[in-house]
Amino acid sequence: MSSDPRNARLVDVELDESIGRSTPDVEHERAVAIFDLIEDNSFRPAGDTGEGPYKLKLSLVSSKLVFSVTRENGEAVITHILSLTPFRRVVKDYFLICESYYEAIRSSTPSHIEAIDMGRRGLHNEGSQTLVDRLAGKIEVDFNTARRLFTLVCVLHWRG
Repeated sequence: MSSDPRNARLVDVELDESIGRSTPDVEHERAVAIFDLIEDNSFRPAGDTGEGPYKLKLSLVSSKLVFSVTRENGEAVITHILSLTPFRRVVKDYFLICESYYEAIRSSTPSHIEAIDMGRRGLHNEGSQTLVDRLAGKIEVDFNTARRLFTLVCVLHWRG
């Protein structure tokens, strides 16, 4: 394993054409999610003895998210296929609570908004932990990176 932990990170995230394009609002949210992920992350393929940093290309095949990881120079490191089925419920619930949150911002009391936001954060944490668990032994990420990756997974599901 690399002796420099600063190299255990992503420097680029690309969405394959299999993901498809969406409305300008969705594309903006995707770009923001990718920017946030690249800006601050801890990412390393499990057992990789080579040197990062890494690039990640995401694609969709059926209901699976394909993680194609290369080194910064383009050398292939690992491809991991992640079923999105275990995320279906939490992503659906997350979108529902986000809708409630945006509705509440327009018309509810601060305490009601805060309660909904706590629920939203709880679902986001649940999805992030599911991601950590599903990547265990394949790709090592810290919880904050998993949160950013989960945000990106949600944005990939959002149709605008």
